Amino acid sequence: MDIRHYFTIIAVALTVQANALNYREMEFPTLEVPEMEAESYSLLEPIYAPEQSTYIFDEVAPMPSPKMDFDFFKSKTNPDIKPYKFMDDLTFVGIPLFVAGWAVKGDKAMFRVNQKAEDGGKKNTQLLTDFKTGIDDYTQFFGPAMVVGLKVGGYEGRSDWPRLLASAGMSYAIMAGFVNGIKYSAKEMRPDGSTANSWPSGHTATAFVGATLLHKEYGLTRSPWWSVAGYGVATATGVMRVLNNRHWISDVMSGAGIGIMSTELGYALCDLMFKQKGLLRNDLVLDSEKPSFFSISMGLGLGSKDLEFESEGEKVNIKFRAATVVDAEGAYFFNKYIGVGGRLRVRAQSAKDFGDFASLVAAEDYYAWQSLLPYYMDAFPGDYRLPATTEQDQFFNEQSFLGKVGYQIDSESSWNDNAPVTDIYGIVKSDHITEFTGSVGVYFNLPLSNHFSLGTKALIGRSITQELDIDGHAEGNKKDIGYTMTFDNRPGHMDISGEPAISLNDLQYPNNTGEKWSDDWEYLTVGAKSSTSFGTGLSFTYRYRSNFSWRLFCDYDYTRKDFTAKYDPFHFVQNSMTYGASFLTDAALETATGDYADGLGLEVREYRTRKYMNYWTLGLSFLVNF
Repeated sequence: MDIRHYFTIIAVALTVQANALNYREMEFPTLEVPEMEAESYSLLEPIYAPEQSTYIFDEVAPMPSPKMDFDFFKSKTNPDIKPYKFMDDLTFVGIPLFVAGWAVKGDKAMFRVNQKAEDGGKKNTQLLTDFKTGIDDYTQFFGPAMVVGLKVGGYEGRSDWPRLLASAGMSYAIMAGFVNGIKYSAKEMRPDGSTANSWPSGHTATAFVGATLLHKEYGLTRSPWWSVAGYGVATATGVMRVLNNRHWISDVMSGAGIGIMSTELGYALCDLMFKQKGLLRNDLVLDSEKPSFFSISMGLGLGSKDLEFESEGEKVNIKFRAATVVDAEGAYFFNKYIGVGGRLRVRAQSAKDFGDFASLVAAEDYYAWQSLLPYYMDAFPGDYRLPATTEQDQFFNEQSFLGKVGYQIDSESSWNDNAPVTDIYGIVKSDHITEFTGSVGVYFNLPLSNHFSLGTKALIGRSITQELDIDGHAEGNKKDIGYTMTFDNRPGHMDISGEPAISLNDLQYPNNTGEKWSDDWEYLTVGAKSSTSFGTGLSFTYRYRSNFSWRLFCDYDYTRKDFTAKYDPFHFVQNSMTYGASFLTDAALETATGDYADGLGLEVREYRTRKYMNYWTLGLSFLVNF
């Protein structure tokens, strides 16, 4: 062995021995776990590759925590962001919505719902609406409020502040120009008769501009559920405008179309102006061929627009306008062609004409008592003459004297001091028959291309009906009558019906008791039992992003409804007189002859009918694909 190798081995051995002695004197080591901070990572991020004209997925660095962003005038552009070209992001879906609203503009109510005469309303319309909510005054701003809040909070969206503010300003300016230009040219009267600027709905247009802002800034780039929230609140705003009696369904549909079109056009113009400058995020990309979806829809309901009731030969009917239809629908597809899902549908159909049901409460309060006069005439012998200021007054005076004597009414004040009924009107709690339907079933899809497809479905569900409701209000002066009444039940003295003959003695002129009376009651209710519903439909879907679609649809639904109408027009009569006078009136009505007395009474009238309902719904859906 070489002497150098020998000394090398000796040196290594001595070194190992020394290290071993050192380790024997060391304390046993302890394991320390370092503190770790949670960091968010986006493992795969779509990055636009210009040379490939497509997206590639790559790992990205940890995402920093969001910081408040108040740089309203500072422009910034993130790298690798796909630029937008002019009209690159337009869907044109607002056009069919606007056209649909314009097409049904003629479907208006035959009566107006106004404030009372003393509140400045029209005196010949005493049907007052009681439904009112101010929520729609605030929900119209939900979209921009969310966009600004998220942006200030540092939650990065599609655009930087300058580009966002320019796009929003352009969108609202275009919308305002369209809405106001049409409003004051068309001069469409509102349902409540207040002003002639109903079509299109400004609230709804504003709400859909905000919803589309939220959709473009955060729905397309961060999460599709921001889009669902925006369009859902905007749809609710439009429905509330109809329920508030401020707009027709045509106004709301056209307003929604203008809102969507204005925002898409505003963004298109800013894309032309800013080009790639000011863009922060790319659109989300969904890699799935299955057409599974969740959607919200607004549509126009057609078909089954009248209800006719018959009871003991008497026919009454209610006519309805086209219905407002709102849906939430979703389906999971097993492949490209078939899936299962369900739909929740709210269908509100408002009355166009209450027919004979409204003949009493729709009268001008100064003449309201004329409808009631036959009920009071036998109990209240007297001349209820009005000041003959019009031909109508003169005609009524000539027809209603019946040779009786009494007091002359020379002024409205003296009338109010003497008449049994001085005011009567109806309060509309709900002028809609609203149906809530939950359905489940099978969904079918037929792809036509990468972007277009046809669809259909077969559904079964349950329909629940919320009733139409009108309350009555009447007030006046309580009357009393002095009289004696003789019942003669001796053989040969009975009347033709076999009942005891009744004769009145010492019948006195009705006089005021000095008391005022008032009555509030359920004047009319119309409802239906729950029923089984069957549905199908045909749809045309445009998938303009990998996870967003617009859908035009025509649905057909069938159900059998058992409707009941309860009508109580003269509930207040007993309150308007003392017990003795009321008893006299009841007796007089029971013994009176003639078609008028035979066909009517003071009791509650109940009508029933069974109707096979065939509903057609035309509408537009906003879909999130997943």
